[in-house]
Amino acid sequence: MGGAALELFHALSEPESAAARRLVADLGLVDAVTFRNVAFDSHRAALAAAGGARTPALLEGGRIHEGLDAIRAALAPHARR
Repeated sequence: MGGAALELFHALSEPESAAARRLVADLGLVDAVTFRNVAFDSHRAALAAAGGARTPALLEGGRIHEGLDAIRAALAPHARR
């Protein structure tokens, strides 16, 4: 992929997080995105440290994108379809 690292902060029980995980797969980016389940304290803390307050959220380099629409827009340029 090159460029910024991509980290998806998600919660397993949230429908919008599930949709974000499917989006990563649909775009062919599973190998390019690190999945960070906020059920783990360290992942929840990393989300907060990046300025995120809710899931799903995508950290792209130093920029946080919260919500499915924002994640969709941020991932589009990285798509490998």
